[in-house]
Formats: sequence, structure tokens, C-alpha cells
Amino acid sequence: MLFNSLDFAIFLPVVFILYWFITNKSLKLQNLLIVIASYFFYGWWDWRFLSLILFSTLVDYSVGIALSKQSNEAKRLVLLWVSIVVNLGFLGFFKYYNFFLENFMTAFSFFGTEIKSNSLDIILPVGISFYTFQTLSYTIDIYKRRLEPTKDLIAFSAFVSFFPQLVAGPIERATALLPQFYKKRTFDYAKASDGARQIIWGLFKKMVIADNCAEYANQIFNNSADFNGSTLVLGAVFFTFQIYGDFSGYSDIAIGTSRIFGFDLKQNFAFPYFSRDIAEFWRRWHISLSTWFRDYLYIPLGGSRGSTWLKVRNTFVIFIVSGFWHGASWTFIAWGALNALYFLPLLLRKKNRVYLGPIATKYSFPSFKEGINMLITFILTVLAWVFFRAESIEHAATYLSGIFSGTLFDKPELLPWEIIILIVLFMSVEWFGRNGLYALDGLNKTNSSVLKITISFIVIIVTILYMSNTEQEFIYFQF
Repeated sequence: MLFNSLDFAIFLPVVFILYWFITNKSLKLQNLLIVIASYFFYGWWDWRFLSLILFSTLVDYSVGIALSKQSNEAKRLVLLWVSIVVNLGFLGFFKYYNFFLENFMTAFSFFGTEIKSNSLDIILPVGISFYTFQTLSYTIDIYKRRLEPTKDLIAFSAFVSFFPQLVAGPIERATALLPQFYKKRTFDYAKASDGARQIIWGLFKKMVIADNCAEYANQIFNNSADFNGSTLVLGAVFFTFQIYGDFSGYSDIAIGTSRIFGFDLKQNFAFPYFSRDIAEFWRRWHISLSTWFRDYLYIPLGGSRGSTWLKVRNTFVIFIVSGFWHGASWTFIAWGALNALYFLPLLLRKKNRVYLGPIATKYSFPSFKEGINMLITFILTVLAWVFFRAESIEHAATYLSGIFSGTLFDKPELLPWEIIILIVLFMSVEWFGRNGLYALDGLNKTNSSVLKITISFIVIIVTILYMSNTEQEFIYFQF
């Protein structure tokens, strides 16, 4: 079920009414309603894959309890590996089986040996990369004794399947989200209205910015050989805003929906295109995933401690794994490796933690130096996104060579001014709201209900007027 669909527009108020007016006297009933609603929400796409969520839930619930009862470290490690193998086994089969099979056959063909094997027609379950990592964090934290396991199967099932963030995050840690299912929740009008505003802003980002940019990005990328260098630049920029509007828009809707039901999810995007270097960009982009890899992969590998070689190795490992997490393609691996190359000089010069706070906190505009740093970081990011969007490594290489050709400074062959103006206005709102949790968060500081309603109404009207004619699925559904 898509957030930007009529189905969800009917589903949400129905669940809201049942949640706050029918089951509000019992925490257990509220949690059970969340489980039922979440399974309905996911099953609307394909009910067959509900068994995967249920099985993963039961495995990690059982492993968690078993870990709490086991003091033998060797047996505790075995239990942990049961969870890891089951979860990553499902993920590996559905997402990476054909990729490894094809590359295995290609490797043997180099040595003159042809291996005949048919790839499987595997449907990738929506959101499997997200809820797999969410449940893994639960068992790992119990193993590390950071968390006590729950004996409440309904609460744990609600945590795993929580519909606002089930299929595209944010990836919530059990330490942060699971305890919220134990506490009685009462309706908070201020919290709910703020959540509604964040939903409205997320829908604007998706339906106006992302979907309109997608039309031109797809046209240019799918016919890149027909366009000059300046048009290819425009295509890469359109995709840059498409993926940001699409994914951060989903996160805004998910976080806002959660707030309506009394839950707080972590901020997943912190205005990443205002970053002053690549390290800051990765602290602001897809925060729940980057911090997951940091805590469960990068730091256990040694992080930035140790020899220069270990620092280089760990940097490439985390970025390449992050790229591979996004999809079974060499383009994603190349995207991750390129970001590692961007990040490495900052790490080796110990400059990777220079920009930790918001930009230009005391001023309306960045300084000249900050502006230049933002521009350079944005350009590097745009070039990296070419690999993310391209159909193959060859396509990415051809696309980039087309950008840096003699036609780079020619007039673009496509110049949709209306979309460009919308992007500029969108980024202006984001800039002036950059110190909040989302662009319209600053409205919480005013007591004027009229102002809040007026701005929300304006965003709704603009969304209706400028929404794309073509409904686009959320990009991260494929991950």
C-alpha cells in the first residue's frame, strides 16, 4: 500500500478511529490493532510474504528469550548466529541469489568453462532489507547485554511490523522503539497536528518534487546518448532531487504517521544537501542506516582506530556494504566505493568530524567558505548519484563521459523551468527550516493556529496543483 494512494487515504483514518476510540482503553488491544493493521498494510501488496515477517518475528523473539536464559558464551554465540543466518539468509536469497549466480557463471566463463544454470524468477519482498536489520539489532543488542528481551509477543510483533516504517524505514533500534509499545499512550492534539503537518510536507516532497523530477530524470537517463552534456547534468540533478524528495518524503510521512499514533521515530534525513563535506553528508543522509552500519559493522571492525591500512579497509567495507545493501548490482557497489574515496581523505587527515552542527546557525545565509564547501559537496554527490541511477557500470561511464564532453556548456535540450522553480522554492523552505526536525517544524514555535493552518493549506494546494500526472512508486521499495 502506497502512502500517496487512495487506499492509504482510506486506511489511515479507519485505523486512527479504531486505535483512539475503540481500543484506547487497553494497551494490549492497541498493540494488537497495530499488528493487524500492519499485516493488512503489508499484505495489500502481496499477502504471501507475510509469512516471512511472521517467521522472522518468531525466530528473533525466541532467540531473544533463549539468550536471556543462557549464560554459556559459546551457546549464546550460537543463538546469535541462528538469528543472523535466518535473517540474512532470507535477505540473501531473495535479494542476491541471481546476482551471485550470474557473476559466478561469468567468472568461470573467463577460464573457458561454461556453466549452464537458470536464474530464478524471484520477487523481492518489499521492505525486507529494512525489517531484517531492525530485528537483527534486537538480537545483537540482547547478545551484547544492552537490552532485556521482551516476553510480550504482541508488542514485539508490533515493533517488527509497525506499518508506518515497515517497508522503507527509518530503521528503528529495539532500544528506542520497543519500549514505546509498553507505555500507555494518550492522544496528544499538538503532537498529532505536528505529525499531520509532517505528513503533508512528506507528500509534497514525494508527489511534487520527486515525481516531477522523476519524469525528466527518466527521460534523460533512458536516452542519455541523445542528449548533450548540459542536459545530462540536468538529468543527474533531477535524479538528485528525485531520490531525496522520494526517500526523505517517505520518512517524513512515516514519522508523521507514527506521531499521530503516539510514537516517536528518529529523524532519518537532516537536510543533507546543505552539507559542507561528504562526512557531514553521511551524518545527514539516511541516518538510521548509516548509524546502523556504524554501530554494528564499522565499530566492531575497529572503526577509525588502528593502522592506516585498517582505517582504509574499514572505510571501504562500510561504504561498499552500504552500497550493496541498496541492491544486487555493481552500480550500487561502485556508488559505495566512490563515496568511500570521497570520505577517505577527510578520515586520514582527521577532518571527518569538523562539521557536527547545523550550518549558519546565527545567520540567514552561509558564509562564502561554507557556500563553496556546500557547492563542492553537492557536485560530488550529484556525480555519485549517476552510478546509483545508471542501468550498468558501462551506462554510468558513458553518461559521465557525456557530461564532461565538449557540449557541457551548450544550452540544455530540456529545460523545464516550472520544475526548476519548484525545486528552488522547495530548497528555500528547507533552508529556512534547517534547524528543525523537518522543514515545517519551526511552526511548533508559534502559538498562531491560523498561521499553522494557513501554511499547511498552502502546501496542500500546491501539492494538488503541481503533483505529477504519473504515480511513481517509492524508490526505496526496491531495497
